[in-house]
Amino acid sequence: MVDFKQPKYYVNREISWLAFNDRVLEEARDTANPLFERANFLAITQKNMDEWFMVRVASLQQQVMLGHDKVDAAGLTPKQQLDDVSAIAGQQIRDQYQVLTRSLLPALKREGLTLLKPEQLSKTQHNFLKHFFEQEILPVLTPMAVDSTRPFPFLANDTLNIGVRLKKSGEKSEKYLAFLQVPETFTRVIALPEEQQAILLEDVVQMFLAALFPGYTIKESMVFHILRDMELDVADDEDTPNILQEVQSKLQERERGRIIRVILSSTASKAFTAKLVKLLHVDEQRVYAVNGPIDLTFLNVWLKNNVNAQLKFLPFKGFNNPDLAPSRIFESIRAKDYLLHHPYDSFQSVLSFIQTAAQDNQVLAIKMTLYRVSGKSPIIKALGLAAQRGKQVTVLVEIKARFDEENNVHWARELEKQGVHVVYGLRGLKTHAKVTLIVRREEGDIRRYIHLGTGNYNDVTANFYTDLGLLTSDAELGADVASIFNILTGYSDPGYFHQLHMSPDGIREFIYEQINREIANVKAGKPAGIKMKFNSLSDERMVKHLYEASHAGVPIHLIVRGITILKVGISDVSETISVHSIVGRFLEHSRIYSFENDGNPKVYLSSADLMTRNLDRRVELLFPLKDDKLRDKVLEIFETMWQDNVKTRVLQADGQYEKKDRRGVARLNAQETFIEAAVRQTDQELKQQKLTEMTQRFEPLNNPFTNENEEEKS
Repeated sequence: MVDFKQPKYYVNREISWLAFNDRVLEEARDTANPLFERANFLAITQKNMDEWFMVRVASLQQQVMLGHDKVDAAGLTPKQQLDDVSAIAGQQIRDQYQVLTRSLLPALKREGLTLLKPEQLSKTQHNFLKHFFEQEILPVLTPMAVDSTRPFPFLANDTLNIGVRLKKSGEKSEKYLAFLQVPETFTRVIALPEEQQAILLEDVVQMFLAALFPGYTIKESMVFHILRDMELDVADDEDTPNILQEVQSKLQERERGRIIRVILSSTASKAFTAKLVKLLHVDEQRVYAVNGPIDLTFLNVWLKNNVNAQLKFLPFKGFNNPDLAPSRIFESIRAKDYLLHHPYDSFQSVLSFIQTAAQDNQVLAIKMTLYRVSGKSPIIKALGLAAQRGKQVTVLVEIKARFDEENNVHWARELEKQGVHVVYGLRGLKTHAKVTLIVRREEGDIRRYIHLGTGNYNDVTANFYTDLGLLTSDAELGADVASIFNILTGYSDPGYFHQLHMSPDGIREFIYEQINREIANVKAGKPAGIKMKFNSLSDERMVKHLYEASHAGVPIHLIVRGITILKVGISDVSETISVHSIVGRFLEHSRIYSFENDGNPKVYLSSADLMTRNLDRRVELLFPLKDDKLRDKVLEIFETMWQDNVKTRVLQADGQYEKKDRRGVARLNAQETFIEAAVRQTDQELKQQKLTEMTQRFEPLNNPFTNENEEEKS
């Protein structure tokens, strides 16, 4: 009997995450991508890593400080993990700057976009910046000295700062230190008078630092960026009766978390760097010196307004199904189920579903969950309008959604002002399910209309996240969703659901059952197989079940965007498991769970990844596609993605990801294929509309004398 729990069969999740971010970095290297998009991919790797440090690395540091020594699935203690990932992250940061300095900046310069350093400025540019500094920047700068009477100042999370080493006139000692934050009230990139030339704000501040320290000589200055521990720990006990106040309180505390990472300029002296590390109380292994502008998100600021269409992805709009137009959306959904594949299908259909319900006099109630919404959400506006029109509107706003806490607290308050009944999540659980229930009176009966999805109700990210959604009026699903909302908003234990599966617990156990059925089928010589697509696989028990299925001979195809702690190619353990990862123009976010089921495939969509938090500590939903056409459509989507040979990386037995060998094989980019199909649908619909208009326009009139003749005959 194979022991599937051996650490050698698993990969550390943090190391796997870094491998994912490296796949994103590959897109910044890839010259087949438009230049502006390559720069955007590089900025994304910065944002990804920042969040990872603020949460995951911070959590490891907390465990080390508390003396925790429990090993992970791969057999590593928190201290070992922290040491390993700090070193790997350091190499990845060096790789980021190699891409920037050796590839992107020269390529941008060839396109006429130049980021200048102070020594490259012309006299005219220097004078322009001197005037700008004196009139605009200088008044808002606040130098903070560090000495025996003035302790080291508090530096906010995710800020750029400048450290200055000074010598007082007439003294030999160079003991004076001061710090100042690069102001966030200005754009990070300052456009120069010459077209398409720019300079960074921190460079301008450094150019004219002397104006802040009259009577002192500046011996050295350096720019550095800090990140703090931003993990939000909300108490889940009876002593915290108001979860909204608790979250707001913790948000304030979080801003003062322990410093978790420092990035500084490689030109800084060793002595000054050592002094800074000591003042910041940060571990030396998480201090990284870089050769180039600090905080690569400046690329988005710089290139935002330098729009050259040839250097970006071709613009694309998703197909807007006319069946789901406001005038007939409920009639259409009553007739059949609709599958939405975003962004190839426009998110406008989801917006129309909610906006139409808000104004429809036959709609009695709207209930939905909100995990992340945009800053100017049309859904929030529609829900407020519905409440003002007298409908019963109930919204569960998950105010513990990481890094969206403040935005969600704001929208929760706004919804309450509009008369919406707001539930602030559940104690001890995040509500990550994406579901909307609309209750409508039709000819004396009550009918429920449902939207279930794999992605957030965010009209902005829906343009570049791939997700799947279902619009249905299925009675059993409607009853299940109604029960879900009773659980979320009140006291209810329905005992069972007709079609839905809900975590905590329910989704895990259901997937185990399906895996076990495939094992039984393959042993009986029946068709068997598992196809899954999700963002992350980090639950050890789920991996163990997949190993058991592979050991039995079940073919397993996994499309995993990010983390996977599973290893492939292990004899008698994972020989039948293949893992693909697609990183491309759109962020792959949909979750698909499919089981061969003896030749009659079962297909489910879900809000949940196969992570312990999703399966055990979040409210998630997994729902079936009961319509065979929609089921087959999702299987077709999966197969197209599986055959992708442009943006797919295949996990190897040694843990590396490699692109497919395309020699002698036709090129297939799954995302491009879906875009092309959506464009064809849109074109066909426009042609049909024009044909209909022309037919109506030239439709012959009936004989005007027909009625007269009939009257004469009578």
